[in-house]
Amino acid sequence: MNDILPEQTPAWQYLEAQVFDVLQSYGYHEIRMPILEQTELFKRSIGEVTDIVEKEMYTFNDRNGDSLTLRPEGTAGCVRAGEENGLLYNQTQKLWYKGPMFRHEKPQKGRYRQFHQIGVECFGFVGPDIDAELICLTARLWKALGLMDDVELQINTLGNSESRAAFRKDLVAYLSQYRDQLDEDSQRRLETNPLRILDSKNQETQKILREAPEFHDYLDTESKEHFSQLCAYLDAVGIQYVVNPLLVRGLDYYCKTVFEWVTTKLGSQGTVCAGGRYDGLVEQLGGKATPAVGFAMGIERLVLMLETLEKIPESVNSAPDVYIVANGEGASTYSLKVAEQLRTDIPNAVIVGNSGGGSFKSQFKKADKSGARFALVIGESEVQGQSVVLKHLRSEDEPQRTLILNELSTEIMSLLND
Repeated sequence: MNDILPEQTPAWQYLEAQVFDVLQSYGYHEIRMPILEQTELFKRSIGEVTDIVEKEMYTFNDRNGDSLTLRPEGTAGCVRAGEENGLLYNQTQKLWYKGPMFRHEKPQKGRYRQFHQIGVECFGFVGPDIDAELICLTARLWKALGLMDDVELQINTLGNSESRAAFRKDLVAYLSQYRDQLDEDSQRRLETNPLRILDSKNQETQKILREAPEFHDYLDTESKEHFSQLCAYLDAVGIQYVVNPLLVRGLDYYCKTVFEWVTTKLGSQGTVCAGGRYDGLVEQLGGKATPAVGFAMGIERLVLMLETLEKIPESVNSAPDVYIVANGEGASTYSLKVAEQLRTDIPNAVIVGNSGGGSFKSQFKKADKSGARFALVIGESEVQGQSVVLKHLRSEDEPQRTLILNELSTEIMSLLND
């Protein structure tokens, strides 16, 4: 787990602001859930034989003896919150959330054991049009962030539970012939979660999979039509995609549409956004049958990508506009008055007042180090004359000049707009 330091947070705020703007423009509403849930929620939703539940969850008993878990993902908690609060049955909802998730796994580039996600969940929509909308939404975000040329959309369909069961049976039968040649993880998954073997990164396992049964041969008619219509929607809006028949998701509850946005800019950990349909999950967790689809994106990985590709605008890490330097009798009180007047008159300006005293020399060092464009200098004579001295810190050609307090805001506003 790691700290996100003050020099890092502007990039996070920039990303979150871009996501918020896109989600707002599509009419999605924020929901905030606890980071702690009953352990059983994740066992029932994710699957007891998944890596997450078996090896990665932070689980403990509280003082009442209840088993609690720090959320490893957001979908299950969102479903639980929606069901408990009467938001799901016979309704449609478009929800989003952000916050920390927790998994005890080997730290990776762009992912820690406490990591942060932005998630989107839609409930009550049966057709592939909502699947397409989510993909359009994410594509619009990549465009806003300048990342569209650096990501690739991969899509697949996992069919319904019956088609998956038939495929699973034949896949296990085929792979069992090569058990000794499979990598260790795949050998274990053969008994527990064989579909996950399809996205194994082991080259020898991938060679074996080339002759394995193909999932599309087992698809039910409804799932085929759903997927075909999704592709038609994406073609209509000009979103390019790759159909990846080996694309599965690591959680048990997915069905029909699954998708990932991947990149080659972050090494082997290339997935920056992933999701799909989970039409059976609400019922699985005790609610009425409700179609659902969603996705999640990792904030750490996206920030890392923005930084790696230098896509964060310079203005995001902007220095103060004005730094106020004050020394002498009454100067501190007067400088506070000046600062508050500027913040009132120019709400978007960044005004930094010097706190803690110090000589003019030491304060000017702080002003210069801050990167501020202008310094306002206040001494005893400025207090007496209800004025300030304006000094340009980034241009030696501009002379410093005295301004009376009543004209200060207008002058600063004019300079900032140049």
